[in-house]
Amino acid sequence: MAESKGEASDRLARFLKRVSQFRQAALDDPAATRSHLALKAWQAERLRLTYADLLAHPRYRQAALFFLTDLYGARDYSQRDADVARILPKLKALLPAAALSAIADAVELDALSEQLDHELQATLAAANVEIVSADAYARAYRACANRAAREHQIALTHAIGSALDKLTRIALLETSIKMMRRPAKMAGLGELQDFLERGFVTFKQMAGAAEFLDTVRTRETQLMQRLFDGSGDPFAGSVPAILKVDPGQP
Repeated sequence: MAESKGEASDRLARFLKRVSQFRQAALDDPAATRSHLALKAWQAERLRLTYADLLAHPRYRQAALFFLTDLYGARDYSQRDADVARILPKLKALLPAAALSAIADAVELDALSEQLDHELQATLAAANVEIVSADAYARAYRACANRAAREHQIALTHAIGSALDKLTRIALLETSIKMMRRPAKMAGLGELQDFLERGFVTFKQMAGAAEFLDTVRTRETQLMQRLFDGSGDPFAGSVPAILKVDPGQP
């Protein structure tokens, strides 16, 4: 059963608070923040290599970029989330329930990804790992023992993409989003506006997202299973070069 506007708005507010708490904790520990950013950089490069074919595909390139930068990458979403928190009542009035739900899913994914990254980074630190490598990453990933959360992360990613695909079929929604552009910029809400427009335009241009979304879900699920199983090479060669956990160190 689809969420009502009130339910989506409440869920959005709850996850905005949670992700804000993660970011505040990061500000309180600069050393851990550097390690966290290095981990995110490694994961972003892994994603780029895993989806090199989609990034090179004329139909799917923009969607792959949107996923790797706006949903599943190393981008800092703090300004977007601050924008959402500031105008949540207006968003509730202006956007349909489906659009509010999609934004709530995106912020929930942001909060969950922060949680999982912090758990992974803490596990690496406890093992005195100074270099992010495929082997160190895989061992820390298994040690976190959070399969249900990882499965939910993948499910959320698929749900957001499916929602954006459906939103492109709502009459006049594109016009409504574009009409928000000037007032959003003037109100200092450019990050949120850019996120909404990129997501909508990207999925509309793709003209059907099922194959793209199924590809992402399948690859991430298979990788998760290999990592938890601990057998063979879980990345099958799609990994970046090793990176220092703390890029502030020489």
